[in-house]
Amino acid sequence: MEFPYGQEPGAPIRSGIPEHGRIPKYYAAKVGIAALLADADEGEPLPPERDLAQRFDVSRETLRQALRELVLEGRLRRMGRGTVVAGPKLAQPLSLASYTEGVRDQGRRPGRHLVGLDRFPCPPALAADLGAAAGDPVWHMERVLLADDERVGLESTYVAVARVPDLDTAFDPDSSFYAYLHERLGIGFGDADERLETVLATPREALLIGTPGALPMLLIHRLSRDTRGRPLERVRSLYRGDRFSFTTHLGTPARP
Repeated sequence: MEFPYGQEPGAPIRSGIPEHGRIPKYYAAKVGIAALLADADEGEPLPPERDLAQRFDVSRETLRQALRELVLEGRLRRMGRGTVVAGPKLAQPLSLASYTEGVRDQGRRPGRHLVGLDRFPCPPALAADLGAAAGDPVWHMERVLLADDERVGLESTYVAVARVPDLDTAFDPDSSFYAYLHERLGIGFGDADERLETVLATPREALLIGTPGALPMLLIHRLSRDTRGRPLERVRSLYRGDRFSFTTHLGTPARP
């Protein structure tokens, strides 16, 4: 069976070309380059800009606009002074599963790099989220997220010291925090509230993740509770928009 306009399911209608058929030159070049990528392997270098510009009959600057969009979409990535084919995006489930599980399920090697672990008095605005009183000690742990040693995100976790008193001595910051809570402290996750939005990274965040400041990021705010319904953690997770997509399962809500 042929799909309308020859496109695959999930692709832009009419391949993104308006009904009047007039499209910008950069977009025509982008479509042509995307077709080349379909048969290319991950890490394969793109032909020189000069050759691509001649092939698609556009100027070098017009070609670079097409390449910039493909980089932002995660189809290409910069390597040194060249451009190579990027691998598929990591499809992270929107669930209580940890980052470690989600990355490992896709055959990638998860990892983390500790940026900092600080202890400070809980400010009033954070107290209710952590089930703590203002002034109680809380931890803030910041880690760069890795997939096969590639920096793909940045995670900030806030948790009350009373819940995890030995976080600075008993926890390996390169490992899963959820696994530590469950296996070492017997704390299980019950439910969570999440909010997902798109943002641009701050200069500091872009430097830590190793991305240009103009790259769209996916930001998730999470408030988690344990199996007894008590507040547990507040997490701010920033993911590279060119390396991640998110999935979830929707079911029919129960009727009263």
